Amino acid sequence: MPCLDADIVQHSNIDSARPHRLGACVWLTGLSGSGKSTTAQALHDLLSASGRYVTILDGDVVRSFLSTGLGFSRTDRDTNVRRIGFVAAEIVRHGGLVLCPVISPYRAARAEVRAMCAPGRFVEVFVDCPLAVCEQRDVKGLYAAARAGRIAHFTGIDDPYEPPLAPELTISTVKSTPDRSARTIIDFLAHRWLLDESKSHAVALDC
Repeated sequence: MPCLDADIVQHSNIDSARPHRLGACVWLTGLSGSGKSTTAQALHDLLSASGRYVTILDGDVVRSFLSTGLGFSRTDRDTNVRRIGFVAAEIVRHGGLVLCPVISPYRAARAEVRAMCAPGRFVEVFVDCPLAVCEQRDVKGLYAAARAGRIAHFTGIDDPYEPPLAPELTISTVKSTPDRSARTIIDFLAHRWLLDESKSHAVALDC
């Protein structure tokens, strides 16, 4: 059975009984700049190298096609998360592996997405990174614009982020490289019998 790296990951006690059918949603939540998309890309590359088919949809594409017209109020954010969650749950229902790096700042909305998936098929990954580090990584200058009042409802500045209370995995992107984080997630999925030697389809939704 794969060994999880205790230095960079914590995981809750879960039922590791093998499901009758493969399919899982890996939901990466964290602040903007925490490393969600980078980790998802590394995971995509590892899955592709092992013969699995992986599709990545970036945040602009997701919002353009699933959430046109939504803003960044709490109501709109929750609606966006639910829409992504619905698509993810449908993919899971058909045996697919879905990667969702989504800020998803509110616990209640994330809990709704978990409830959409079959028991044991939703893997919440808290991509833990201090706000100061996220701001240092911000090449687009979004945090600076938010602090200057040019962007409203920005998570971590004038909008709250509610970290998960009991995620399946907690990964520190300060202590870990993207590749190492991705391998930790793969080890966890294998531990949960959500990966095997057969090819799996993975779709990554980023928002």
